[in-house]
Amino acid sequence: MAIAKTELVNISSDLHNLDSVLERFVDLKCFHPVLSSQIVDCVHGLTSFTSDNPCNVILNELIEIEKEFEFAIPLVEVTTIDYSLDKMNDYVSTTHQKLKSLVNQKKDTLELIRKYEDALIQVKNIESLDISLDDVFSCDYVYARVGRLPTDSVEKLRFYRSRPFIFKSFSVDKDYSWCMYFTTNEYEREVDNIFSSLFFERIHIPDFVHGTPVDAKLTLAKEIEVASSQLDKIQVSINDALEDSDHDLSVIMAELLFLNKIYEAKKYVVGLGDKFTINGFIEPKDEMVIKDKFKDLEDIEIQIRPADSDKRLKTPTKLKNRWFSRPFEMFVEMYGLPSYGDIDPTPFVAITYSLLFGIMFADLGQGILLSLIGLILFKWKKLKLGEIAIRIGLSSAFFGLLFGSFFGNEEILTPFYTKILGLAGKPIEVMNSDFTMTLIIIAVLLGSLLIVMSISINIYINFKKRRIPEMFFSHNGVSGLLFYLFVFGGLVLKLKFGVNIFSWLTISLFVGIPLLLIFFKEPLERKIHGGRLFPSGFGGFFVEGFFELFEVLLSYITNTMSFMRVGGFVIAHAGMMLVVYSLMQMGSSVISTSIIFVVGNLFVMALESMIVGIQVLRLEFFEMFSRFYEGDGIPFKILQ
Repeated sequence: MAIAKTELVNISSDLHNLDSVLERFVDLKCFHPVLSSQIVDCVHGLTSFTSDNPCNVILNELIEIEKEFEFAIPLVEVTTIDYSLDKMNDYVSTTHQKLKSLVNQKKDTLELIRKYEDALIQVKNIESLDISLDDVFSCDYVYARVGRLPTDSVEKLRFYRSRPFIFKSFSVDKDYSWCMYFTTNEYEREVDNIFSSLFFERIHIPDFVHGTPVDAKLTLAKEIEVASSQLDKIQVSINDALEDSDHDLSVIMAELLFLNKIYEAKKYVVGLGDKFTINGFIEPKDEMVIKDKFKDLEDIEIQIRPADSDKRLKTPTKLKNRWFSRPFEMFVEMYGLPSYGDIDPTPFVAITYSLLFGIMFADLGQGILLSLIGLILFKWKKLKLGEIAIRIGLSSAFFGLLFGSFFGNEEILTPFYTKILGLAGKPIEVMNSDFTMTLIIIAVLLGSLLIVMSISINIYINFKKRRIPEMFFSHNGVSGLLFYLFVFGGLVLKLKFGVNIFSWLTISLFVGIPLLLIFFKEPLERKIHGGRLFPSGFGGFFVEGFFELFEVLLSYITNTMSFMRVGGFVIAHAGMMLVVYSLMQMGSSVISTSIIFVVGNLFVMALESMIVGIQVLRLEFFEMFSRFYEGDGIPFKILQ
């Protein structure tokens, strides 16, 4: 099946060429590098070039500048290395501090304007008083405070009516009461404590404000104007600073990102004396790309060997499927990638998933609509799930045509069968109670066929890997296949055709011997490899093996019966749509009936497509994948 062929590449040169090689290496888009630790740990004398990346500190500060000042540093392309990290760090730090200083000035000015505006509000509240503010706040025996009190705290003041203070509210908005209170110097601390407990926020009238409230209002308005003008100048300075440093920061960012790639790439470099090597995997079609990338460098050697030539390295897996099965790689990767040299189950998943989903969600209209939704999601959002929806939607439409269901209507396609195809009626009448048992039996037969195919695939994989004991003695091997085919096939022949193949001889050959081989699989495997049959004693093995065999027999039954849900969902879909049409008959007008039809279909589609999708995936993973698939491969990943 579809696993791309790969080759092992060794790039070697002298240490003085390291930077030049890495400059080209980080641009490769077809190379799966191998971490140096995988090789260094296995061979004495080899060294790794992994070290702390000095670019990260400066890059993090650049990111802070972007976040703090909402400024996107534009990127420019850098293809050569001409840098000094110290100079970069000094420039970025100086620029950052300069911007911080300006921003702090801006914050201080904004805070000053806010205080002036709050004071102006209070002054406006008492502007009808024809008295100097100096006289109000400099009394010898009366103590005054102005500020704002949360509106929900005003009501709580009634609990302190006996205390020696006078409270005056000037105006109220949705959050605060703008107010003033008076008390005597003797009770100053007590009254302040009361209002503090009620979250009173004091507003200070600036010291430069003198005269009557009218005079104070004019003074504060002028100061606010001056501060606003200063704020504008500070913002201009910030914009100028960002604009002046824009180009330099862009170049530094680009160079750092390029350098960062080189420093990160050093974790793939293996050193030996004054030489270094980079190991990795490529596809055969990319051989010339690798050679052309380094052809202008002297003293460099590129060796290309078979992928499995170095047993220390695990070959990565790159799935390579055709247009129909490619989207279903997502489901395979959820379970785990196949190892290099195994088979890719993606085509098997694509066919079986589409088949089972189509049967369980059989509706011509809803299937076509599901495909259209999938097409929109794929074209608009580039979702792989959208590609899958296209395929399973078409499968649903096909089986919907076979079952005669169009948006849940079980009769609308009947003229197509009778008048165009010349049939007596629908090929399959899902709602016919006489067909229910037949449908369930067909679903079980289909499931048993898929189980047999899964066991056969496992036999082939073990044959390919030369794992003979697993191939013959496993419950998913030849022994298990003979047992399952004999028992299941014998039951079908006896119940359907009245043919009895069960006898003492056949049961001994196709039940007894396979079960004994399955039971003694581990001892036989140890014996084949030169070990002892029962290293821990026969008694412990017998108890453990008995329960394992019982679990195996139970799994054959449960896995087969699990496919009954395929037939069950066919009936469930028809039943749910019958409910929708029953609700439509209760509609009082064409509009209400149409709304019920549309909403009902969309609801059933959303619910069933989700449930059926999960159930089919469950069948794939538990009833089929678990029999032949290990999924312990590593993905083919290029440098980012």
